[in-house]
Amino acid sequence: MWIVGAWPVQASLGGGRDSIDADGRHLLARMSAVAAATHTVHVLTMPNGEVIREYARADGVVFAVGWRGPARPDLRQLLGPRFDDVQADNILPGGRRTRRPLAVRRPDFRMSSGGHPGAFWGVAYLPALAPAGFSAQDLS
Repeated sequence: MWIVGAWPVQASLGGGRDSIDADGRHLLARMSAVAAATHTVHVLTMPNGEVIREYARADGVVFAVGWRGPARPDLRQLLGPRFDDVQADNILPGGRRTRRPLAVRRPDFRMSSGGHPGAFWGVAYLPALAPAGFSAQDLS
């Protein structure tokens, strides 16, 4: 199931600090932040218990997003224009949508996700925007 809203999309992945605030408002999330050596992790906790982590460089650019919780979050909101890549890379012959976990394996955009009703997870990141010393294994 794809979640699409009627409000303006504020791209988070690849966006700036203002996109993190827009995500918090859009998702009705409680927000906090934790500083790491190479980046800041902005934690958005939604009313249903879903936790979204947005990873931002020192200049505020969001280079990765992770989620875990009882429902798949609004991926169009979190991924912005990259949501179209997710849809394009997860279509079966004949134009049908896949029922397998969503994944994207492009040189400039990586995403993996999985789960089942009540327990979804996923990560998405832009390798070229990640700060020096960051590893995709740092995504939690």
